Amino acid sequence: MASSASGEALKPSVSNKLKQKEGTLDSDAGNSPSVVGSEDDVDLLKSSTSGSTNSNVVKTSNCFSSNDDDMSMDDEDDNDDDDDNDYDFDDNDGFLHDVGDDLQSQFDNVDLPPGVEATLPWLNDPSPSEKPSTKTLAISDLPPCSSTVHCEASSTVPSEASSSKEPADSNDDSIMQTSQQFKQFDMVEDFSDHHFSRVGYSDGQPPKAWAKQIQDEWKILEDLPDTIFVRVYEARMELLRAVIIGPPGTPYHDGLFVFDCLFPTDYPKSPPMVYYYSGGLRLNPNLYECGKVCLSLLGTWSGKQNENWVPGQSTMLQVLVSIQALILNAEPFFNEPGHERTYVGAEGRRHSQKYNEDTFILSLKTMMYTLRRPPKYFEDFVFGHFRDRAHNILAACKAYTEGILVGSDITSQNAEKSGSLQFRATVGKMMNTLVTHFTRNGSTDCDKFRVEA
Repeated sequence: MASSASGEALKPSVSNKLKQKEGTLDSDAGNSPSVVGSEDDVDLLKSSTSGSTNSNVVKTSNCFSSNDDDMSMDDEDDNDDDDDNDYDFDDNDGFLHDVGDDLQSQFDNVDLPPGVEATLPWLNDPSPSEKPSTKTLAISDLPPCSSTVHCEASSTVPSEASSSKEPADSNDDSIMQTSQQFKQFDMVEDFSDHHFSRVGYSDGQPPKAWAKQIQDEWKILEDLPDTIFVRVYEARMELLRAVIIGPPGTPYHDGLFVFDCLFPTDYPKSPPMVYYYSGGLRLNPNLYECGKVCLSLLGTWSGKQNENWVPGQSTMLQVLVSIQALILNAEPFFNEPGHERTYVGAEGRRHSQKYNEDTFILSLKTMMYTLRRPPKYFEDFVFGHFRDRAHNILAACKAYTEGILVGSDITSQNAEKSGSLQFRATVGKMMNTLVTHFTRNGSTDCDKFRVEA
């Protein structure tokens, strides 16, 4: 849990705002609230974050059916003896060739409204001869994720949660101080870039009982684990943004994962709605390219009574901790329904290892995108986090190129070495791009991790 010092540092400002808001609610309790978005909008958003209700031991499963053609990164497991097809990177392609400048240029001259996603060709690893697509679409225009309709957002990067703020000068040490003092929970103002900004209450005070419930949730969130960071919005109590650090011992270690959340108008009768900023990458069976988060606690997957949302007992803190612990886990391959029964013993370990390798590659891509386009109000935290963790990430990459299994303790003398040759080569290629990004962000002495061509 967060240290008492951190908790004390944030409580005065938030508590004062809570008291002011309580007073406003008392005086305006008779006002009739209006709701942003039509009922169709709300239904569409709910459908985009809901899935099938098949049973599963791990209640965080992929909601696609097992025969979906675009299901997950392990689609090619049956062919993983053909290592040449596992990874498709080239030193001259659109990703590894100065990806930072290419990515930044996609945004510098674009001004998109909230809810619109900008296509970024580097996420698809295009060949140099391919022309980037210029199509953009609103997430609300997408069909709900299902076993028969693939999410059309798989090739897009959401821009609405991104900040255009550049990393501080490499000689500016203030960024580390700001990052180290970054509050785990705080209240902010501008909600215009939030994914759910067009759904909820507006032009009037929400019902008093509902608002009190949200305030209680805020108070619980003031005591967050030290790897979860949350911002709530003073003018829109139903909105929340969270950044979760990938746990050690998993293929997500040291990564940052961004989620936008909504307390619905009938909360706590219904669970929160959660949207994941995937960047078009499918790095977990439960985190879809279109932003859906598949978790029994959210009602997007089935579960036993105590695994589902229980009004009056379940909380947003429980949701965030469950995402970190149950979804971003050490063996996400087994989140897929039935895999724990179908793939057992040595075969299961082999498939899980390959999935972790694929996932780590995508996690590295997510790191670089997040560093170049940090979520609003989290800029200093993102810059400081990657400046602080740069050597850890690069040291892990180096260990993986030497065969250490993804997620292993790289300092252990007994660490198992059996990483696939193609994965090791791919990580080696990506290390130089990481070095460039981290150096631009102010990390020092990263060049020692460069890999010779």
